[in-house]
Formats: sequence, C-alpha cells, structure tokens
Amino acid sequence: MLQTSRRVAVVGGARIPFCRSNTFYADQTNLDMMTATLNALAEKFGLTDTHIDEVVGGAVVTHSKDWNITREAVLGSRLAQTSPGITMIQACGTSLQAGMGIAAKIALGQIECGIAVGSDTTSDAPIVFTKKFAQRLTEMARKKTTWDKVKVFKGLSPAELAPQPPSVAEPRTGLTMGQHCELMAQEWEISRADQDRLAYNSHKKAAAAYQSGFMDDLVFPHAGVYRDNNLRPDIDLDQMATLKPAFERSERGTLTAANSTPLTDGAASVLLASEDWARQRGLPILAYLTEFETAANDFVAGEGLLMAPTVAVSKMLDRAGLRLQDFDYYEIHEAFAAQVLATLKAWESETYCKGRLGRSEAMGAIDPAKMNVKGSSLAVGHPFAATGARIASVLAKILSEHGSGGRGLISICTAGGMGVAAIMESAGN
Repeated sequence: MLQTSRRVAVVGGARIPFCRSNTFYADQTNLDMMTATLNALAEKFGLTDTHIDEVVGGAVVTHSKDWNITREAVLGSRLAQTSPGITMIQACGTSLQAGMGIAAKIALGQIECGIAVGSDTTSDAPIVFTKKFAQRLTEMARKKTTWDKVKVFKGLSPAELAPQPPSVAEPRTGLTMGQHCELMAQEWEISRADQDRLAYNSHKKAAAAYQSGFMDDLVFPHAGVYRDNNLRPDIDLDQMATLKPAFERSERGTLTAANSTPLTDGAASVLLASEDWARQRGLPILAYLTEFETAANDFVAGEGLLMAPTVAVSKMLDRAGLRLQDFDYYEIHEAFAAQVLATLKAWESETYCKGRLGRSEAMGAIDPAKMNVKGSSLAVGHPFAATGARIASVLAKILSEHGSGGRGLISICTAGGMGVAAIMESAGN
C-alpha cells in the first residue's frame, strides 16, 4: 500500500569544475570524476561512512566496462559501501531524471535519502572497431590453441581495422544536435544577434556568481582545476560576431562555437532526503522538489529535436495548477542559445500552444531577468549526464537565499527528442 506523500528536501549539491574536452581532464575517466564528486558531496555534508539508500546516475558516453559505473563510484568513494549504486541514462536529462526517481521513493516513504549523480567525458570516449573485426576477436577468445586463434584472422582486410569513433549524430536522422538546432533556429526565426546576446549574458552572470562567492560551496577542486575553464569573464560581443557558423556553412547558419555549448568533461551530484532524515543529521533543507515531468516528441517526423521541454513543462504546470509566470526563477538548460530562444517563443505562440500543447491560449512570456540568474551551460559547459544535478543544486541554493515563498522551474532538453522538467519551492513555503 502506498503511503501518504512526504515532502522531498533538497539538501544541496556538489560538483567538480567542468572543463572543455581534451583539456585539463584529458586523462580523467567518468569513474574518476563521478567518484570525485561523490567524495565532494560526502565532505560537504559529513557523509563519510554514511549509508545512502540509493545513489542513482550515469554517464552518456561510456565504456562497456562501466556497466554499473554508479556502483563502482560508490565503492571508490567515502560513502558507506552498503549504499546501492544504480546506473541509468537519459542523455542530458540523466541526473535530473535520477533525482526524480529518488524523489518519488522518498515521497512514498520507500527510502529516506538518495544522491543523483552524473558524469561525462568525451576526452575518454570509447573507440570501437568494425562489427566484422569485433566478431573475429570474440571468436578468437573461444579458441584454445594458438594456431586456431591465428586462423580466425584469415582473410582480414585493413578496412576492418579502421576505428569507429563515437558519433554525436541522432541515429534516426543522421543529423547532429547542432544541425537539428540550426533547423529549429530557422523555423522559429531566431537571429544570430539574439543568440550571441544570450550566450554573452550567460558568461557574465556565471562570472559574477564566482566573483560573489556563490559557487564556493558548490564547486570543489579536482585534478588541479578550481573553476570551469569554458567560462569567459571577458567575453566580447564584437568578437563573437566574427565567428563562422559551426553547423551550417550557408548564409542561413546562425549557430557558432560561442552560442553553443562545447563538448565538456565533468561530474555533478545532489543530495535529496526526507525532512526527518535531514534534520536528524543537522543538514540544511534548501528547497523542496515538488513536481516533475518527462516528455518526448516526434522529432524524426519534423518536430524540433530539442522542443520536448515545452511539452513537459506544459503538462507539469497543468498538474500543479500553475501558470508559466508563477515562478521567481527559471533554469532553462542552454544546450544552444537558439534552443532556449525557440522554447521561449513556442510558449509565447498561440498557434503552437493550441496546436501542439492542446492549450486554450499561449502560455505567455517569462521575465528574462529571472532566467538562469547565475549563468548556465553556455558559460560553464555541459557534461551531458551531469547537467541536471548541477542545475538542481544551483536552483536549490538560489531559493534558499531568496527566503520564504520562492519557486523555481527547471527545463532540460535531451537528445532523442525528450525533455525533463521540475519544480522546486523554497524551504520557507
């Protein structure tokens, strides 16, 4: 029998600095980074040798040997070894989706605490061979004599040895996320200037967050790195305007390296708990996770790949009885500046809201001054599976500083035409 729903406390989060791929974390693995961020969380909240009911998370770009990377990270961390580690993947929504599952179990009284965690690196991406050569290797492993092993390679052609690097293209369309987003920018008539301005503001706000000390208890040094190395405090709009389009070379191209997130290495985590568990240990309650939603769209048939958050947010608000304007803060993941701007335009479009979301009118505009107030992915980077935990940690701290009555909305787009959304309320609510 399901128990009465309990409030889900967001105790807080910790992460390591995010770095552009093939820079300072070039020799770091997903396991290294995930373990480091769990240790940072354990240090921050005094969780050494503490049993955590569930640690859930994963990595998007991963090796086959890391079949349960979350459990291995727990075993290498300071947490109690009795803490279960569960690995799951939902592209860029991985760690927020992990937190949603944990929250549901806490709300129902099935568990008392959990950690959502995500790690990603494209510096240590798995490189595989052709299927035919892989089959030869598998067959060789079954042979008993040296001669039989050698015979497996009879007729081997050099083409079989060509490595197959991982691809960031969507399997169903063959287009990269950037190419898909370029199509969205054209459909929604998102200008290059507006994209550059959004990216510029993200860097400036993230730099200010570091300067003010906001990030001091959220970002923990790792491998000699103390701050996200994609962040550009001195970013210049005029210089941004000189960059060539990155995904479409024609005159229609608007997405550049400056208004798109770079491939990034890093890891992040966030601790969720029941109120009793947190208070018994003297831990803070920064906010409450109150609602969440996952949605998907038919991007293969032409819907924008990164537009599913519009659907997730709409459904979630209906269930919560809230309007889009009923929030003090909005954390909208900046995979690309164009994606954020297309999402905002869609919510303002009566045609889209009626035709796609089934609403009676447009959801309307939000106050841009309330969006990503500490910067977001365009500035700090986007290690795919880590972004959800990073955003949840930032929003919880913002709400704790806001005081009573604060409310925040999270919207994250993911590969595969999916979106993940959540609502947090300050602990004073």
